[in-house]
Amino acid sequence: MKVKMLKKTPNELKIEVEGIGHTLCNLLQKRILEDENVELAGYNIPHPLASNPIIYIRTKGKVKPEEALRKAVERARKMNKEFSKELKKAL
Repeated sequence: MKVKMLKKTPNELKIEVEGIGHTLCNLLQKRILEDENVELAGYNIPHPLASNPIIYIRTKGKVKPEEALRKAVERARKMNKEFSKELKKAL
């Protein structure tokens, strides 16, 4: 998986991520939007057969967008760990 920086300003971040699809992008978008300091978060897959997703984050200026992304990834990891634990109990 490769990440390419497309745009970075104090309150905006746009990255291209190779090798992921809607599943991970949607999860990240939802976790990013949980942050009250985030104004906008989304992703775009320009063409499903040939393009890498582009993830976009804009914050309200209180936190850097890359920090909002890091926190979202940590929340997703925590959720995955909790799900795995509960699934093992159920099975």
